[in-house]
Amino acid sequence: MTLRAFLFAALAAALSMLILTAQDAPKQAAPPATATVKPPDGATVTHFHHLHLNATDPAADIAFYTTKFDAEKGRFAGIMDAVWAQKSWMLFNKVNSAPVSDVTSAIWHFGWGAENMQETYQKQLDAGTKFSTPITPLGPGFFFAYVQGPDNAIIELNTAQHHRFGHIHVLSLDPIKAGEWYAKWFNASGRLTKDVRMIREFPVSPSASLNIDNVNLIIFPVTYARVQWPELWKDRQDFESPKGHVVDHIGFSVDNLPEFVEKMRKDGVKVTDEIRSVANGKVKFAFIEGPDHVRIELVEGHAAKE
Repeated sequence: MTLRAFLFAALAAALSMLILTAQDAPKQAAPPATATVKPPDGATVTHFHHLHLNATDPAADIAFYTTKFDAEKGRFAGIMDAVWAQKSWMLFNKVNSAPVSDVTSAIWHFGWGAENMQETYQKQLDAGTKFSTPITPLGPGFFFAYVQGPDNAIIELNTAQHHRFGHIHVLSLDPIKAGEWYAKWFNASGRLTKDVRMIREFPVSPSASLNIDNVNLIIFPVTYARVQWPELWKDRQDFESPKGHVVDHIGFSVDNLPEFVEKMRKDGVKVTDEIRSVANGKVKFAFIEGPDHVRIELVEGHAAKE
């Protein structure tokens, strides 16, 4: 078992023990202080558009994601082969050498659900899928595992009421502030957990759990990274941009890109790449920097399978 797998398994065991203990002792500490968050009135309509990965072999990546998970092949804007995952795209940029897979940017992993996790896990094993973390209980009836993806992408499978592309998990210097930012700009709604919570030595809140269309954006504190990957974070004070990492950026769509970019700029959001277009103007896009240096692409026009 790798160090990463051991640490994930240790965390899972600790979480499981905590939950089981709580069941037997209902007079435990008060539940975390939570608050709901939702888009402000009059917010611009936006949608989750894509997850963009760097890949040494995009064709192999597409074959991997469309045979291992609930996703299908597609062609984005008529210009590139891609993966269509229910309501959004997975896009791939060809790179000549392996992209960074260490968790030094704020984007940690992404994942799919499984109605019957134990059955799904066995089917994946039978199909030759490799796991960096084996199936692990996380409370009664809940299991998770981490698939070893192409170029060492971390892909979670977990118990859910669906088997679709389900979540993106990020880290933050300030999860509450980051959650409020995504609610403000990208129609995210959900729950903020404001107090500090520990599962043994692992800090799991303050945190946020937000829904953006059918994608759950989960935000954990940076202190989790400092405990989980101590060598990586020994002298690190901040996240680096995910540009060049296996997950390069995430994308959201709007109806009027120039108007939305100017609105963000006037509010102090950093525009890193001005608006430009490709495919004879069919695709118009720009890049901004989100909380914790997350690289975010803004695309005009909403995702649709072609």
